[in-house]
Amino acid sequence: MITRKKILITGQVQGVGFRPAVHRLASQLKLTGFVHNDTKGVTIELQGEEEKIAEFLKRLNGQDAPPLAQIHSCMAFDLAIVENEKEFVIKSSESAGTPTSRVTADFATCGDCLRELFDKKDFRYRYPFINCTNCGPRYSIIKTIPYDRPNTTMSAFAMCEKCAGQYHNVADRRFHAQPVACGKCGPKIWLTDNNGNTILTDTDKVISQTARLLREGKIVGIKGIGGFHLAVNAFNDEAVKQLRERKRREHKPFAMMADSIETIKQNADVSKEAQELLESPQSPIVLLPKKPGSAIAASVAEGVNTFGFMLCYAPLHHLLFAEGLKVLVMTSGNISDEPLICKNDEAVNRLGNVADAFLMHDREIYRRVDDSIVHFIDGRPALLRRARGYVPTPVVIKQTSTQDIFAAGSDLKNTFSFVKGNQLICSEHIGDLEDAEVYHHYIKSIEHLRGLFEVWPKVVACDLHPAYLSSQYARMWHGLGAREDTAILAVPQVKIIEVQHHWAHIASVISEHGIDGPVIGLACDGTGFGTDGAIWGCECLIASLDDFERFGHLAYYPLAGGDAASKEPIRPAIALLMQAYEKEFDLKKFGWLLDKIEPDKTKQKIICEQIGKNVNTVQTSSLGRVFDAVSAMLGLGNYNHFEAQLPIALEAIAADDCEQHYDFELAELTDKQLALDLRMMIKQIEAEISEDKDHAIISAKFHNTVAVALLAMAEQARKNTKLKTVALSGGVFCNRFLTERLVRLLKKDNFTVLYNRDFPANDGCVSIGQAAIAAKIGSRDSSPVSRSQ
Repeated sequence: MITRKKILITGQVQGVGFRPAVHRLASQLKLTGFVHNDTKGVTIELQGEEEKIAEFLKRLNGQDAPPLAQIHSCMAFDLAIVENEKEFVIKSSESAGTPTSRVTADFATCGDCLRELFDKKDFRYRYPFINCTNCGPRYSIIKTIPYDRPNTTMSAFAMCEKCAGQYHNVADRRFHAQPVACGKCGPKIWLTDNNGNTILTDTDKVISQTARLLREGKIVGIKGIGGFHLAVNAFNDEAVKQLRERKRREHKPFAMMADSIETIKQNADVSKEAQELLESPQSPIVLLPKKPGSAIAASVAEGVNTFGFMLCYAPLHHLLFAEGLKVLVMTSGNISDEPLICKNDEAVNRLGNVADAFLMHDREIYRRVDDSIVHFIDGRPALLRRARGYVPTPVVIKQTSTQDIFAAGSDLKNTFSFVKGNQLICSEHIGDLEDAEVYHHYIKSIEHLRGLFEVWPKVVACDLHPAYLSSQYARMWHGLGAREDTAILAVPQVKIIEVQHHWAHIASVISEHGIDGPVIGLACDGTGFGTDGAIWGCECLIASLDDFERFGHLAYYPLAGGDAASKEPIRPAIALLMQAYEKEFDLKKFGWLLDKIEPDKTKQKIICEQIGKNVNTVQTSSLGRVFDAVSAMLGLGNYNHFEAQLPIALEAIAADDCEQHYDFELAELTDKQLALDLRMMIKQIEAEISEDKDHAIISAKFHNTVAVALLAMAEQARKNTKLKTVALSGGVFCNRFLTERLVRLLKKDNFTVLYNRDFPANDGCVSIGQAAIAAKIGSRDSSPVSRSQ
């Protein structure tokens, strides 16, 4: 029986060779009709025998789908037969409508292109921008959708006859591969000095000279897919130290790129799962345990027990490493904490004092995108930074929103999100908004992604904190408060929803795992503004996307100095010791311990007076600051030069085989909330340090205490609520030692455990939680956005 069907497909189906795959399959099955891209995805009309159409749908959703395609929905509708239709064709894209189709992420060079890159018979032999529908840049070059060449930065390059032939040949792997080009018609590379003066333009000479400079210990700025890297020989300690000095990044570990998985295995432990991730199209940086005896320069990653490795993901990288390079430091091309640089002139102006030379190209980067970072929790990959290879792939949420939503995120490790229908679209990693350049990048990024998906928010969600820059920006969307110079238009009747920070953390896990809730939420981090005006940071919440209740928290302790407390561990150290010893506390008595952290006794005295008189002091339940204090007490440092530097060092020394823990207490407060009291633990740690006990054991016992205490709080919450699902989120759970021990304990106690995997557990997930909550409650006339009971 002959029939005709209209098939609507949504998902990651543009820019991945989907239409030619449909054409080939339809032609094989002798079906007629057409396929085209539109702003919602792909539309197909098929005509032929009913069983052949059924086979088509089965194969398209299975073995015949393109490698990079991700089908979210596939709906079929009956149509009237079209007479005298002879063939199946690919039609031009339709641009009308609402763009809810997935814009594809940037992917690593595929095996087919890699073989051609080094094939002397291929006309793209050693061409640094070789790509096809299965690989190459997408998000970083797209200006608007549909994803067609005129809407990308490749519109500046007219295709030669050979490239155009492949582009228009439906049977070719490069059919409608928008970045398709070759050495004759496409982007070029060249080498400059640090003043931007051109040294070489011949591709082979540029590659060989760049490799020579790197072997000699020079620093080279290399323009890649989403921005510039600063590269240096990872085996040359002096060169790495020089990069640190020039880049003003004295302490934070550097990421590295290796020529092969074998080289990585010589320097780090690589599990089967880690190898699969390293070799995946996403090609992220993967944190791997260091191997003893590695020849990697000590200054690459001091104070941590892991290396961050990635493999080559762009053709240019493959050409460089083919010159005999083994491992390069490949760190973001910026000055510390500033946005990634993606423009040639800006690279010379901003990085001319850092790099000795620049490897440039003329393919414009429209969206700057950092490398993604992944580590493993309980044997499963979990993102620490979500960017290249993963963005802007949306999350499909259960709650379809009738209004567009913007979620502003947090001020640290910022991402922002939009909701359109049932798709939640999270931005790439933006950074810390306290830097003015990052903040301006944040505003521009919002406008680009909003325009790309044609989002017109009627609901805006932000953090409860009144001083967050992200929240202040979000509030400007409300009516006439908007300012034209910030690229926001005055939009009347925009609803502002303020979401408590830790509720957003737990909501991100609920949304990511597609559950309804409620759950027992354990949210642990450094800081988050609470509904009572205190600074929260170790919370047990009973939470859903509708509401939350604060069931328990770390007992408050006083923290002097405001934001300085996140940098200077002497502040939480004194506070915790004062709280633990009460009247017995005396600076002279603890001078042996505190002087190692802060030798300035006057400063110690001022901190004590601030706490005693409650001047410039806040009450906090921050678990992150407890980690800082214990790290400093163990002599691991006296300043956080980057976020969580001291807790990372504390994790790195913890003894794997220690199962002991210190004492703690769970007490019920007058408002029926549970309070986790760690005063006994602090006393025991101080005593063991004074007795010169093994610091690796002390670190392990501290981590174990936190895990056991959080388990006890979850058990009490289960007893009261009958809930059996625990959701973990917050920057503290970027600590693998703690998280894996807690997950193991919870599972052993018959809890279902959920944690962030597709999004970072740190503040990079906050906008996801905000957006999910706003999608659920945004249409209410009165929304209870926070509750503390």
